[in-house]
Amino acid sequence: MTSFSQILNNHPSATWDSAKLNLEAYLQRIDYQGSLAPTIATLRALTRAHLDAISFENLDIITGESIDIDLLQVQKKLLGQGRGGYCHEHNTLFAAVLEHLGFAVQGRSARILMGTSEQEMTAVGHTLLNVQLNGSAWLVDVGVGNVGPREPIELKAWNQVTQDAWRYRLDRVAHHWVLRYWRQDGWFNIYQFSDEPYYRDDYAHHNYYVSTHPASPFTQQLVAQYNGATVRYALTGLRLKIFLPEQPMQERLITVEELPEILRSLFRLQINGALAEKLMNAVRLR
Repeated sequence: MTSFSQILNNHPSATWDSAKLNLEAYLQRIDYQGSLAPTIATLRALTRAHLDAISFENLDIITGESIDIDLLQVQKKLLGQGRGGYCHEHNTLFAAVLEHLGFAVQGRSARILMGTSEQEMTAVGHTLLNVQLNGSAWLVDVGVGNVGPREPIELKAWNQVTQDAWRYRLDRVAHHWVLRYWRQDGWFNIYQFSDEPYYRDDYAHHNYYVSTHPASPFTQQLVAQYNGATVRYALTGLRLKIFLPEQPMQERLITVEELPEILRSLFRLQINGALAEKLMNAVRLR
């Protein structure tokens, strides 16, 4: 007999709309020529390739454009225009890729902590993924900026992993998972989340709030982040931070005039002349 949960998960609203996916364009964008078999090795390789190629950014919000997380619109921006995006864009695209390749993937939503205690109940709103593979569940997140994991992390309590030179720990606290990241001053809380599944319509609501509400950090100033294997960059407004493994953070202010080239060179974004002018004008007003 088919269970209610199986019926629910087969409903189109519970899928990632992967029939709309242009897989060839995605693989070209992330420069991936490896295996596409639904294995943990493929999942690791795709996660790394995605992070190497596509940065985290909110440039459309800053220039007054809306964010649409329909898969066709996400592909137009991230694949066709050589741009990046934030969590709802990155992870809905990546989920569609995984679904298309035969992975069992569900959505989750996290409470962002960014250094605060897991006892603080921040709002649910960060999109991440749960991938079931060979009897194990894996946390997958290509959309949490420069602090995120570069590979899947198996969902088991007190799981500590090293990925390249970056260390992570996944703890089970009450009914939640807490993802932590090692920094020179100790373990840094990234976010916490439960095992409750979330779906595309949930993320559409989260996306609208975070891209339009005046209190959202993404409506207040420009954000761009790059999650590399050996170096990580974070640009907030005109403040550029550079992170190297086990070294003190480097920081400097850039000029408005430097902004377009910084976005091109460090964050690997395609910034044409018209967008460069919009961005410089928007930053000058903040």
